[in-house]
Amino acid sequence: MAEYDRATIEELIDGTIDFFKLKEMLSSFKDPGRFDTYIEVLQDRVKWQDRILLPYGLHLYVVQKTDGKRMIKCDCGHEFCDANDNWKLHALVYVRDTEDRVQELYPEYLAPDPKWQVIREYYCPTCATQLEVEAVTPWYPVIHDFQPDIDGFYKEWLGRPVPDPAG
Repeated sequence: MAEYDRATIEELIDGTIDFFKLKEMLSSFKDPGRFDTYIEVLQDRVKWQDRILLPYGLHLYVVQKTDGKRMIKCDCGHEFCDANDNWKLHALVYVRDTEDRVQELYPEYLAPDPKWQVIREYYCPTCATQLEVEAVTPWYPVIHDFQPDIDGFYKEWLGRPVPDPAG
């Protein structure tokens, strides 16, 4: 089983990793320290001190506050909500729901009909980073992408308890 150093994990995060190295990583079993190295790199890249428990998406994390509360937080430090809530309901949302708005992205005859499909863009209210895009029917509800079982992940996958919020 290959073990990957910090530089390789940084390449993975930055999207600069060599294709063949990435293929090897995806095809092999995960080395036991990879998650810790991944979290360490992410933690070093943010300016805030809350402990990252889990990456939640590009620029989003589940963090643990010193009081033990778990929050969804952006790279910039913006706190969206409790980790069990849907962060999208606390984001800035731009909905492409007219032909003109959709055609800013698609050529005229390749664009979806906004009566049948809209494009929702979710942004951080503090730094304006685009966090997610959904192409859905206009009446489709805003739903969670996933609700991680953080305690189960740490206990069953990592074989240890969630880190103590006190440090």
